[in-house]
Amino acid sequence: MSNKLRKGDPVIVITGNDKGKTGKILSCDEKRVVVEGVNIRKKHMKKKQENQRSQIIDIEAPVDLSNVKYCHDGKPFKLRVKEGKNGRELFILDNGKEVVIRQIKQGKSK
Repeated sequence: MSNKLRKGDPVIVITGNDKGKTGKILSCDEKRVVVEGVNIRKKHMKKKQENQRSQIIDIEAPVDLSNVKYCHDGKPFKLRVKEGKNGRELFILDNGKEVVIRQIKQGKSK
């Protein structure tokens, strides 16, 4: 299964401790995504230089791709791919209307 989500896409968390939170994707991997403001963890940082202090910082940890869905107007939607006028398009069905999200580039065929 190809990953249809990209960096910058708005998503909503559908399961887990942060269920219902929304945010933009900061980075993507094959099976994990980092979402802004979701799955916050504490990290203890040692001082690196003489004039620094050690500190505790908050970082966003990765979330499994199956735990997020594309968000449009605050509601989760399933992304679909089909042939459109200008090639393959990624779209959602909102109240029976197709809302095109973006064009999908054609990959190299073997």
